[in-house]
Amino acid sequence: MSSTPSAVSLIRHLMLQDFRTYASLDLAVSRPLVALVGENGAGKTNILEAISLFMPGRGLRRAELTEMARQNGPGSFAISVALETPYGEHRLGTGLERATEEGRPSRICRIDALPASSPAAFAEHLRIVWLTPDLDALFRGPAGDRRRFLDRLVLAVDAEHGARVNALERALRSRNRVLEEAPDDRLWLDALEREVAELAIAVAAARRETAERLAALILATRDDTSPFPFATLTLEGEIDALVATLPAVDAEDRYRAMLREGRPRDRAAGRTLVGPQATDLLVRHGPKDIPAAMASTGEQKALLIGLVLAHARLVGSMSGIAPFILLDEVAAHLDPRRRAGLFAVLESLGGQVWMTGADPTLFAELEGRADVLQVQPGVIEPIKTP
Repeated sequence: MSSTPSAVSLIRHLMLQDFRTYASLDLAVSRPLVALVGENGAGKTNILEAISLFMPGRGLRRAELTEMARQNGPGSFAISVALETPYGEHRLGTGLERATEEGRPSRICRIDALPASSPAAFAEHLRIVWLTPDLDALFRGPAGDRRRFLDRLVLAVDAEHGARVNALERALRSRNRVLEEAPDDRLWLDALEREVAELAIAVAAARRETAERLAALILATRDDTSPFPFATLTLEGEIDALVATLPAVDAEDRYRAMLREGRPRDRAAGRTLVGPQATDLLVRHGPKDIPAAMASTGEQKALLIGLVLAHARLVGSMSGIAPFILLDEVAAHLDPRRRAGLFAVLESLGGQVWMTGADPTLFAELEGRADVLQVQPGVIEPIKTP
């Protein structure tokens, strides 16, 4: 599997209107590496969040769109990027329209001034991966956190995955409601469980394919001298075992039977106990061959960074587009060796990287190699070096 992307795109202008702390911003950048420096609360992460909205979903903070509109603003916001690609420049836009008297606020998506059906349409022009401080506890936290992380890995290579996951969640809620309100309605439950099974196997298959591809790439590009240790990955869950051993049609039939047999138990629990909603992503520290959760805090951070960097390579290989990489406060807790190693890997990946940090000295070695910008509330300017 080649790890060399076929196309590199760069954001040349980022424009915000009434987004978070920015009433208006027109930010021009010129290099593949962009470092945003400023005090906590200055608005650095807001910039990364704005870029992350060019993927399906709610962005790197997982916030509701209405929360992103500027306080005391009009209740709407707009984000636009001028994207330079090997095939010419494109203008991508997204945002939130104000609610009308008859309805709710609605998200808008545009590509070159023309309406797009959803954020999934942006995948034709860019892919995005990110790492934020809230992921530092990923390996020690609940399985649900790792499942959401896994779904984001899949979403970066399969823009329709989020829609399937959302549809599965809706179907499961419908089944749970019928089990509570009309448990003897077998025809209704049969129909719902058919839908659940089709969606569940599709979701599980997409997760399995991405996890297997990522694991294979990690082993193929393994470098024992890297400051970021390699990870080994496996998926744990009854449905994951079905998908690994049976054709899709047979896996659907078996899961439908499991749902039918489990109705009394699920009704008592108030939820569906077996399915992709119970999958866990198991990660091990490759060089030490121990569960990631047993590694030291520093080792877990390095392992997570290595995993995200490998995922960026996978996205480039599978999509043909070097992904944008968003790193929020990622360098703050790295020793000088790992920080230098991180910058070297980022430059080798080819995609544009947006980083944040409170301390300008974190990015001192990037002078002349990166756009280093000072962020103050509502304003971003180049840092003037003496």
